[in-house]
Amino acid sequence: MSGGLHSMVVAKLPYGRGFVEIELERGSVVELGHIGRIRDIEGGLLNKLENPTSSEKLSRIVRNKRVLIIVTDKTRPTPNRALLPPLTKYIEDSGGSIKILIANGLHEPMSKQQILEFLGEDIYHHFEIVNHNAYDSSSILNLGETSYGTPIQVNRLVMDSDIVIGTGSVEPHFFAGYSGGRKIILPGVAGSLSIMRNHGFKMINSPYAVYGSLERNPIHLDMLEFMKRTKLDFIVNVTLLRKDVTGVFAGHPIKTHLDAVSYLDTYVRVRVKPADIVITTNGGYPLDRNLYQTVKAMATGELTVKKNGVIIVLSECIDGITHKEFHKLIVDREPQEILDFIRKNEPLPDQWEAHIMARVMKKAKIILVSRIPERRVEEVGLIPSKDVDEALELAERIVGKNSSVLIIPEGPYTIPET
Repeated sequence: MSGGLHSMVVAKLPYGRGFVEIELERGSVVELGHIGRIRDIEGGLLNKLENPTSSEKLSRIVRNKRVLIIVTDKTRPTPNRALLPPLTKYIEDSGGSIKILIANGLHEPMSKQQILEFLGEDIYHHFEIVNHNAYDSSSILNLGETSYGTPIQVNRLVMDSDIVIGTGSVEPHFFAGYSGGRKIILPGVAGSLSIMRNHGFKMINSPYAVYGSLERNPIHLDMLEFMKRTKLDFIVNVTLLRKDVTGVFAGHPIKTHLDAVSYLDTYVRVRVKPADIVITTNGGYPLDRNLYQTVKAMATGELTVKKNGVIIVLSECIDGITHKEFHKLIVDREPQEILDFIRKNEPLPDQWEAHIMARVMKKAKIILVSRIPERRVEEVGLIPSKDVDEALELAERIVGKNSSVLIIPEGPYTIPET
């Protein structure tokens, strides 16, 4: 574990496309570990394909095979435009034929223009590209259920292909522990009922369904079982720091993912002391475009704030709250009402985001510095503030002027350990 915590009162907080600089009379700032970026992504990838983790070299695996490459969608930071050209050339040179499936999960299928921009013109025109639609029963196979009761509903192309390869990025994830690896299958190309069950009330309610937790995390373990009961032969994953690629990993889907997680931990896990006031962000644009995504920052604050403390979240939310179903769940309801409603009425679209937000709100007050109108912030149970100075004044009225302060500039990219 690297990274560190030291006493200082100056911090630069990502906000929208820029930063907010703050200077406090007291407090501690969490800093991520120092790590270099990978400049030659193609070279690093080709080396890993020839020398994969716990796997034969990929050229032998794909020879004369029908290969399905599952890629993350536009909501994920995987550098598919950099990874796919060398990966597809390598597979074709090795005698494999390729089809590409976009892992949209429950997200809207991507438009032709979005696919063109996201994957690049050469990939777009050279390969058959299919949008996964979790609600299209004609494209979904039913294969029973996992031991957690999750229906094993997966896109037919997965089971119809000889070899399945998944791309992805490995970052901290607020209820699956980490992104990447098995997530390309569930939720990536799973049916809607599978996703909702995996993200259901009991699963999200586990104390182990948090950032940086895998071993006893039911959501992760269910995803692994789902993956093993369907098909994922090989993964190509990258680790990131903000938008920079810090590592390239390829090979066996479980062991490779764990290697990437171990490497990521060297610079994102940081030891901290719980504080009365936690100031954090949603990592700036594009992750802080809306309140729905900003729940990730709240979950970071939850790990470090003292009971009945205050979390101050800086998130521009240029698009507002978004996700109508999420908004309907949280508007004009107390936190316990939200939880009770979800428990009684699930499965519900976006219930996991509302569940986590309500859980955090039961532990601490949340002050939001954003562009969302004050009235709309108050309607969902948060305290609006125009800037950090005002937010601190509000927080001190709640927990006192001599309260401890912890600043986590890179909110969802940090795994704080208390």
